[in-house]
Amino acid sequence: MWITPPVLDDIVDRALREDLSGGDVTTQATVPAERLAVATARAKTPLVVAGALVFARVFERVDASVRFEALVEDGAAVASGTLVWRVRGPAQALLMAERTALNLTQRMCGTATLARAFVDALPEGSRTRVTDTRKTTPGLRVLERYAVRCGGAHNHRDNLGTAVLIKDNHIVAAGGIDAAVARARARAPHTTRVEVEVQSAEQLDEALSARADIIMLDNFSLEALRAAVTRARGHAVLEASGGVTLETIRDIAATGVDLVSVGALTHSAPAADLSLDLALA
Repeated sequence: MWITPPVLDDIVDRALREDLSGGDVTTQATVPAERLAVATARAKTPLVVAGALVFARVFERVDASVRFEALVEDGAAVASGTLVWRVRGPAQALLMAERTALNLTQRMCGTATLARAFVDALPEGSRTRVTDTRKTTPGLRVLERYAVRCGGAHNHRDNLGTAVLIKDNHIVAAGGIDAAVARARARAPHTTRVEVEVQSAEQLDEALSARADIIMLDNFSLEALRAAVTRARGHAVLEASGGVTLETIRDIAATGVDLVSVGALTHSAPAADLSLDLALA
């Protein structure tokens, strides 16, 4: 689970510019430049930890002399009150970076915590994968997708260039499922799999006839999902999608689908509650 340094620094630097474009009047006016401090991040509610690298990098971009210590590994579920990360360095730098570091990692921990809840809701022994979608916060997709993995779920396609996903409007524009799949096969790279979104049993049969690699079953009932699994077994990977909740995912997975995609993992995850406590070194 890795976020490449150039990508991470771009996100962190943009966030810091937003908060520090005019400096930090309060910190620079009240805290001596030579004063050293230590600051510790604490979980204020139960959560799944995600974002150590991001937390550290925010402080390092403000002052390269800041030293970071991870007290808990990413992916760990912790109780309220658990100390998660610690940074040491100039007090001014710690105060200037505090809000940006927490803003980014609170979102990440919230996403990881929700992802873990969905994974834990699967039937015992289930081989169904929970995946995210492209319904992410603009500019923060790489962080949110990393957090999804920390929570034990999986990622869907990273962007529009990493897989063919023929959805309802593509089908209309292409002139039908068979035409859309045929054109995708002819033009997409040979390493790219083809997925088709279907909304009925009739469209499922069309996608199977067109030899789609993956078929997304959009808002199918449980009965229709079970029938689709029987119909498509051995011919295509099946993905259930559409309005999946913590209350419904267990029954959806029990139908035997291979994947359940959940947009809520990224578009509706509440931020986790973290605080940063500072003390003089």
